[in-house]
Amino acid sequence: MFRFARPNFRCPRIVLPTAPNKPASNSPATTSKTPGDISSVFPSLSGSSPKPLPPRFANIKKRLINGHEARVQGSWNRLLDVLQKRREEVRTTGSNIVPEIHSWDLNDVEKRTKFRDALHQTGVAVIRGVVQEKEALGWKELVKRYIASNPGAKGFPPNDPAVYELYWSPSQILARAHPNILRAQRFLMSHWHSALGSSDTKHFISTSHPLSYADRLRIRQPGDSSFALGPHVDGGSCERWEPCGYGLGGVYDQIFEGNWERYTPWEMTCRIPVKSDLYNGPGGCSMYRMFQGWVAMSEIGRGHGHLKVRPMIKEATAYMLLRPFFAASRTPDDPQYLDIANWTLEDPVSSSLQGAVPANGQELNAELHPHLALEDTMVHVPGVRPGDYVAWHCDTIHAVDSIRTGASDSSVLYIPACPLTEANAEYLARQRETFAEGIPAPDFPSGEGESQHRGRLTPEYVMKNISLQAQRAMGLAAFDIRQHEMFDRERDTLQMANKILGFDKA
Repeated sequence: MFRFARPNFRCPRIVLPTAPNKPASNSPATTSKTPGDISSVFPSLSGSSPKPLPPRFANIKKRLINGHEARVQGSWNRLLDVLQKRREEVRTTGSNIVPEIHSWDLNDVEKRTKFRDALHQTGVAVIRGVVQEKEALGWKELVKRYIASNPGAKGFPPNDPAVYELYWSPSQILARAHPNILRAQRFLMSHWHSALGSSDTKHFISTSHPLSYADRLRIRQPGDSSFALGPHVDGGSCERWEPCGYGLGGVYDQIFEGNWERYTPWEMTCRIPVKSDLYNGPGGCSMYRMFQGWVAMSEIGRGHGHLKVRPMIKEATAYMLLRPFFAASRTPDDPQYLDIANWTLEDPVSSSLQGAVPANGQELNAELHPHLALEDTMVHVPGVRPGDYVAWHCDTIHAVDSIRTGASDSSVLYIPACPLTEANAEYLARQRETFAEGIPAPDFPSGEGESQHRGRLTPEYVMKNISLQAQRAMGLAAFDIRQHEMFDRERDTLQMANKILGFDKA
């Protein structure tokens, strides 16, 4: 049952381990990232010109489809046909294609089923009223005071930030700890599944124990055009094609083998071994995030700095991944440029991965990805009010309005939904150390961060004032392995996490 409630700030005091256990594992390197801001992640924001990829990527492409080239060509042809047929549906339906559900309806079977079916198709959703409006507006005022108290707070653009390099402000900590946010995350992650079902005894994963991921915040003022982030996908770029990236779990094997219709975006176990940050790029995400997400701190409508998404998660993902294997015979100004017959497998094979750059995010545009018809099919998420929670599948193509129109700010706290896995627990242990020091979280550009900021919250504050459930999500308290009605593998997962976090002897 998904019951929403007011926060409970009373909890037992638990002693934090002085140092987490550090088992030998596949966890990413802990090397600090270079200083920077969100523009460091996207060439379109920084204005940099990506260099051509080295020849090894041509070899990777050859190996991915070796032996089933004909099936891949046929699969591509079918995909282009589907994209063309659904383009008009997406364009005419617009924002209404995005499913919504109110927080008080999460236990309504009929509404949940309708929501689930639409979510699985589109990859994006809105949960209404997760936090009371007054509380969400209070978070915005609190973060504004925090910024005013610390004039050196960094962000992008540097002269008048819209996206702040802040991770440990009181508003962010309180939002990540909010019981309704944690419940919304559990609800969303329940829509993923294991191919082995409840009998899975192989994988360490729990979607019932969301982990806290420290991310940025946005306060975009009216008239802003600097944070014009176009269509992109988070969670790596080149890694999606690399055998030592997403290939470790065979996440997209069905697509590369010419069976995109059989690809399942919602199978969770294949993503457990994935390395999504092979190049230690600033802002490259090494955490397994099932959903990207944010909670609104203001009213945000169409054109007001709002989120835009490319729905139809399966088809869009398949196109993005297959696009590098194909080339057109005719030029873009030819009326038949988009015709299926105009596109065949590259010969010779190039190293290009259209919009993928090592250590950067995956970007998309009309020139490189013409069949996605991004000018027509990037739809706005329905308008939101303070306290609404917006979430989208980790492979979803998304963007923001290029210009912030309207009379007031567009403000959000970025809060993704992350399951408990071995690698995520290892990341949480490292993140806990940065929390204590007040420096940026491990996935983000390095620097002194908020270590000298006035008013930032600390683990000590959380231990004394925030719920035990939130402490666990932040790696500050041991998971309860004595819970009833828990599968043995989930109990093993909690025990594994406790050991990594240093609680096995606590």
